[in-house]
Amino acid sequence: MSKKLGFRKALETKVKKSQVAAKKKAISIFTAMSVAHVDEEEAGSGEVRHVEKVLPRGDFYIGEWCDGLPHGNGKYLWTDGCMYVGGWFKGKIMGKGKFCWPSGATYEGEFKSGFMDGQGTFTGFSGDSYKGSWVMNLKHGQGIKNYFNGDYYEGEWRTGFQEGEGRYQWTNGIRYDGQWKNGLMSGNGRMEWSDGNSYEGCWEDGFPKGNGTFRWPDGSSYVGVWSKDVKEMNGTYNPSDSSTEKPDWDPQVVFSEYLKECKICPGEKMSILPSKKVPHWPGIGKGNDQGRPRRMSDGKLNCHSFSSDMHDVSAISEGDSKDDDDGIESLCLEDSTSRGSLPHFKTPTKRQGQTISKGHKNYELMLNLQLGIRGSGSSPAVLFELKISQCLNTFQYGDIVVCVVIMHVLILWLHCRHSVGRPGPVISLDLKSSAFDPKEKVWTKFPPEGSKHTPPHQSSDFRWKDYCPLVFRTLRKLFDVDAADYMISICGDDALRELSSPGKSGSFFYLTNDDKYMIKTIKKAEVKVLLRMLPAYYNHVRSFENTLVTKFYGLHCVKLTGTAQKKVRFVIMGNLLCTHYTIHRRFDLKGSSHGRTTSKPESEIDPSTTLKDLDLNYLFRLEKTWFEEFCSFSSGRQVDRDCDLLEQERIMDYSLLVGFHFREVPTPLASGAVTPTGNADHENEEVPRLSQTGQDQLDSEPSGGSSIRLGISMPARIEKTVRKPECETQLIGEPTGVFYDVILFFGIIDILQDYDITKKLEHAYKSMQYDPTSISAVDPKQYSKRFRDFIFKIFVEDT
Repeated sequence: MSKKLGFRKALETKVKKSQVAAKKKAISIFTAMSVAHVDEEEAGSGEVRHVEKVLPRGDFYIGEWCDGLPHGNGKYLWTDGCMYVGGWFKGKIMGKGKFCWPSGATYEGEFKSGFMDGQGTFTGFSGDSYKGSWVMNLKHGQGIKNYFNGDYYEGEWRTGFQEGEGRYQWTNGIRYDGQWKNGLMSGNGRMEWSDGNSYEGCWEDGFPKGNGTFRWPDGSSYVGVWSKDVKEMNGTYNPSDSSTEKPDWDPQVVFSEYLKECKICPGEKMSILPSKKVPHWPGIGKGNDQGRPRRMSDGKLNCHSFSSDMHDVSAISEGDSKDDDDGIESLCLEDSTSRGSLPHFKTPTKRQGQTISKGHKNYELMLNLQLGIRGSGSSPAVLFELKISQCLNTFQYGDIVVCVVIMHVLILWLHCRHSVGRPGPVISLDLKSSAFDPKEKVWTKFPPEGSKHTPPHQSSDFRWKDYCPLVFRTLRKLFDVDAADYMISICGDDALRELSSPGKSGSFFYLTNDDKYMIKTIKKAEVKVLLRMLPAYYNHVRSFENTLVTKFYGLHCVKLTGTAQKKVRFVIMGNLLCTHYTIHRRFDLKGSSHGRTTSKPESEIDPSTTLKDLDLNYLFRLEKTWFEEFCSFSSGRQVDRDCDLLEQERIMDYSLLVGFHFREVPTPLASGAVTPTGNADHENEEVPRLSQTGQDQLDSEPSGGSSIRLGISMPARIEKTVRKPECETQLIGEPTGVFYDVILFFGIIDILQDYDITKKLEHAYKSMQYDPTSISAVDPKQYSKRFRDFIFKIFVEDT
């Protein structure tokens, strides 16, 4: 232990010395160098020339220059000792290059918009190295990692972690070959120790879990079900031919002793990512006075104040502090008057929906919903403990606040106490068929004065129904929904928000204050459809972790007592577009053309507008591994699996909801990385520019990338398309060669419409008036085929 600490201290001392030396060297270079400045007025537009420039903070650039920005090959040196040598495209690090840190660490390989992206090799100052595929600064794809302590990994990576098939070799001779997930051994795999012992079987979170076999060199073995929990562990010892008696051996020794020396090395972290070192150039060519938005005295960004002065150029060095913009509200947009005449992407000034406060027509319904969820929610004790810990943090503000907090906690405890009166069973993922019985429902009365199991409330008398409560409780566990967070989101102090208008079906939509959950009122027929397909749906989402179908968390009904006897049924779902990124465009896509365009005029379209098939003017380009998982036939397409489920359940009229966030100003990348000719309008097309906070979200450490998965927060590119004027019903336009970097979200929604008599009549009626292939109401088999064909055309591999 003391040796390790000594090594670490020596390493830190070495790094600090090298950083100081690098800074001194950089400063001496800049002060002693005689720089030949180039007169900007002499150069014509589009002309590439060689320049040497000293920037105001002491940074230095030498290389090719075009229209006021680095373009071609060049070298950039920062005063803190960082250096980049390689390709540039319109002021951005692009193509092949080499980035060096003052500590001595280097990355050599491919870059995209300042990110390590493509094939590349990172060599750390401590001896760490990684050679392989990268996506947005994260190890992603095939790669080989050599750790500073001598460990070695070769295999698949996903968003910065080992995931897929891979081999890990420890310096002590232990070796693991098999499957990985989130940087841990998970799935099927084999581990062999240096003494010849081995374990082959199932793993979970780095430990044997499930069926497996432990073997000794003499041929004897222990076969059984493995678990860290002694109660779940059982198996049989099988002696070899040479063995005469059963040894005194406890299988738990594998967990307590054998795996002690099998820790996964964390590896070296980069002190700062190259994408954070890219300077904010003051303009985009001659005559354009746009630069980085200035920060006003109140700490907010002024989106309309830009400077053309070279002194405003800044690069974020290792010692610089990060901007503290507040999430999506800090996203700054370009001024449309200087970026061309194409549509302006507006930033939403407020959140979607109307807050349901006292006096709202649905205020009482919201109270009933929250009371019902709270009364039937699982693990209310967890909620109580969580609230206690949150409240303790406020004790420093004074005795009065303490008293208020204690009163709040006591009231909440009473609510929890009522809920605990009917505790739920221990949750197992293996459910009996009786749990899915449509008759499996629980009615609860909520009188205003309260009862043994319900708290008193100010709403009118109502009854609450839970459909298949055990199934939905298990689904929430399967989807990793924390019981306390779930109840706080829906039943906390913050009110729900009602979206502005009901959909075609007449359903109302409500959002929780944190945007995590969407609550939709549904018809009795839709309840029957969901209950009918619930067993197949459960098995599907359990089998396919990356399924794109809607996540359902609960199915409930509120029945008002008295003369009205009104019943309101609703389902609680996950909100696909819950993200800290601003969603600039969203599309509801079905693959049909009749009536599939927005009714809003162009001037009223904003980021909250849901556009449709005939409004779509992009192709979606996915990185190879994502494309293969989503729609590559060779690896088993996830979209096929999901559509097979819906077709089997006779579901139609579903959609693919797609939303994306523009990462920065457009970067046209035609072949040869040259702006395509004949597309001058596209060259000036306006999309939002990302503020520093938005950039920081993308530049986060690899550990922050674990939230990226199929359909969620996916880095991708989209290509602009244009429809021919004579083809008004053309679903997919012609590619223009203009590309944008985006963060992409997509999933399959509206999956509760079966092909009932109403839809059959609609199909018969509309088929006589319109092209039968263009209408939405078609047989589930035909609908599924058309939907898939459309998806496979608009999603392509990014080559």
